[in-house]
Amino acid sequence: MAKVFIAVKIPQEAESLLTNAKIEVQEHTGNLLISKQQLIAAVPDADVLITALSTQVDKDVIDAGKNLKLIANYGAGFNNIDVAYAKEKGIPVTNTPLVSTDSTAELAVALILAISRRVVEGDRLMQTKGFNGWAPLFFLGHQVSHKTLGIIGMGQIGQGVAKRLKGFDMEILYTQHHRLDPKVEKELNAKFVSFDEVVAKADYLTLHLPLSASTTHLINADVFKKMKKTAFLINAARGPIVDESALAKAIKDEDIAGAALDVYENEPNVNPELKNLNNVILEPHIGNATIEARDAMAQIVAENTIAIVAGKEPKYIVNK
Repeated sequence: MAKVFIAVKIPQEAESLLTNAKIEVQEHTGNLLISKQQLIAAVPDADVLITALSTQVDKDVIDAGKNLKLIANYGAGFNNIDVAYAKEKGIPVTNTPLVSTDSTAELAVALILAISRRVVEGDRLMQTKGFNGWAPLFFLGHQVSHKTLGIIGMGQIGQGVAKRLKGFDMEILYTQHHRLDPKVEKELNAKFVSFDEVVAKADYLTLHLPLSASTTHLINADVFKKMKKTAFLINAARGPIVDESALAKAIKDEDIAGAALDVYENEPNVNPELKNLNNVILEPHIGNATIEARDAMAQIVAENTIAIVAGKEPKYIVNK
């Protein structure tokens, strides 16, 4: 009987699909994230490893998995896995793209609205000392309507954000390595511009691109100097894209107006300089944390496991 090791708790749907397919399921049951030592001890008998972004699968883990036929990452990203080494060993690595698009786009929009209207700050006020009543100049924020949205990375999630904020009559600018089809641009009311232009013109600069050597610290001190002093940075992509120390300094120096983050440079740790700032919102990496998205992700990793055990090619291989 084929065996799968699940390194992190995921929705029950995955286990149900696997057991119905006569695949033996073993899983990490601790409340804490699995340690490297625990993972190495668990994978030698596994045909498939299902893991998550929070767990590093390096050469040591891959070498320990002598029978591995598949590493199924529960997440759209896969920078936690040494995909090149897995390919050398003949092990396909899969991810769970697309099904996270709506949830992550919705969160990015929520962050933009929340930072603009000081929603989190207002909640903290009301949960503590409260307020004295409505006043014309009290707790002023900014409206999003008719402002400029800058999107760096116009993949499915970036397009999802543009689609939703188009309804706010925003000017939508985007940049990436290649221009979208003109028909898509027209549908989204989006304009392709240079990196420097989107940085300089955006009232809200939102990041939706993968992490790589070229995108690490893409958003740095030089970029913050080029942004509007009234602009907000939104990051629901990958933490290391932003130099957090430079971000903290830019906010304190009032080079930009603030930031809303769902991901962090040294996750799960957050730069302490970003904490306790009223114009910063910090979320615990919940971009696709919806029941709908997480159930769909569970279905993908289970179906890919079933496929590889049956001698078929799984979907979404990232290291062909």
